[in-house]
Amino acid sequence: MADGQLDVLVKNVRVVRPNTTTVETMDVGIKDGKFAEIAPNIAADSANEVIDGKGLLAFPGLVDAHTHPGIYAPLVEDAPTESRAAAMGGVTTMLAYFRTGQYYLNKAGSYKDFFPEVLEISDGRYYVDYSYHLAPISPSHIGEMEMLATEMGVPSFKIFMFYGGYGLHGKSNQQHKFLMIEEDEKYDFAHFEFIMREASRLIKAYPEIADTISVSLHCEVADILNAYTSIVQKEGKLDGLHAYSQARPPHSEGLAVWIASYLAYETDCVNINLLHLSSRKALEAAMMMQQIFPHINFRREVTVGHLLLDVDNTNVYAKVNPPIRPREDVEFLWQAVLDRQVHWIVSDHACCSEELKVSPTDKDNIWLAKSGFGGTEWLLSGVFSEGSKRGMTYNHMAEMLSWNPAQRYGLFNKGDIAVGYDADLVLLDPSETFVVHGADSPSGQGYTPFEGQELTGKVKSTLVRGNLVYHNGAMQGDPIGQFQKRPVGK
Repeated sequence: MADGQLDVLVKNVRVVRPNTTTVETMDVGIKDGKFAEIAPNIAADSANEVIDGKGLLAFPGLVDAHTHPGIYAPLVEDAPTESRAAAMGGVTTMLAYFRTGQYYLNKAGSYKDFFPEVLEISDGRYYVDYSYHLAPISPSHIGEMEMLATEMGVPSFKIFMFYGGYGLHGKSNQQHKFLMIEEDEKYDFAHFEFIMREASRLIKAYPEIADTISVSLHCEVADILNAYTSIVQKEGKLDGLHAYSQARPPHSEGLAVWIASYLAYETDCVNINLLHLSSRKALEAAMMMQQIFPHINFRREVTVGHLLLDVDNTNVYAKVNPPIRPREDVEFLWQAVLDRQVHWIVSDHACCSEELKVSPTDKDNIWLAKSGFGGTEWLLSGVFSEGSKRGMTYNHMAEMLSWNPAQRYGLFNKGDIAVGYDADLVLLDPSETFVVHGADSPSGQGYTPFEGQELTGKVKSTLVRGNLVYHNGAMQGDPIGQFQKRPVGK
């Protein structure tokens, strides 16, 4: 090193980089929280600390671009436990969706007041780096998008397309109360249009950050959900995840994708993220929209839950929006991943304790169960295990789990193992097979819908900016996560 001693040297690892086709055995030198030297046979005495990589695979730290800390438990409790779970899964940066209304902070009001409180609670509690996406819920929030993007470092915004007419867990006629908006305010297609128009204006007004300003959409249409929920409940022929999948049918996702895409075209909002696409119909709709509107920079997301679970192999603990689907949908999603028609894979981690998840008097009732579950702790292992079986390359995994989401969301200091990038590193044993048990996770959830699955590829160590935060099944040290004010590192 020309400029002095390395802080940490990780020796003898097989470096997995995105956007390449090889995996080379290297040593990785870290200084001041950045990758400083990547080369074979770096002298051990050039570093203050040496970690023996033992020939393990070294992935860039995962950017889990879709998480929900604080949704079911106070953020002050969720941030530590769920970021520990993230570190266990190889995640070094969590991007968290947050909003006003019920759940989260259970508050309405302006983001000028709301978001600083979120940051204050977050400070010193995350074990991995973190940032936030925010949802403009009330009309007044649209006027705050410029401030959030240019001053607060939050240039990514979310729309929940079903919220205006359907509940978080099922049918509801209390959506104004749930969203904490006035009776004369609407959370509807017009509201979504105006969000996109403002995002489009900001993209044009701020060319230096234009690529990082985006709108993400949960694509389901409330009218379809309400109608099919009534049909499924009235017929009473299905239960569990079969019933929930039919009550929120795939064509509701597909229709929402078409509506969202046309609104993007109408408003010239060119950066659109279609979240957690769960079905063949949804993904096919998304690909059709890309052909119809080639100038829109669509990004397509799937979750590890929708890749590892189906309606036949799990129970009500896997209730989530959009639902877990039949096996044929799962296989279609995997083929789309392999064909590079999906841009990134996330956990959609939403810790929901068993006491909250299911009804104490009717634990198997899907209609009474809460939506969402954790999974960030199995993200890398799940994708590695199932992806390897299907011929997915390690480099492609690094693109899907690290590089692509980092680039989209303005984390230009993340997502690669290269000189100058944050020294976020995950060491994975590709040959170690283990059985998933919820009790092994540091999450506050206590169970997992992945219980009993056998996965091959286990995370052994996770480093955040060169700091060892997880090693051989145990957390290391105190929370060191830092808020990533985006864009960063470009």
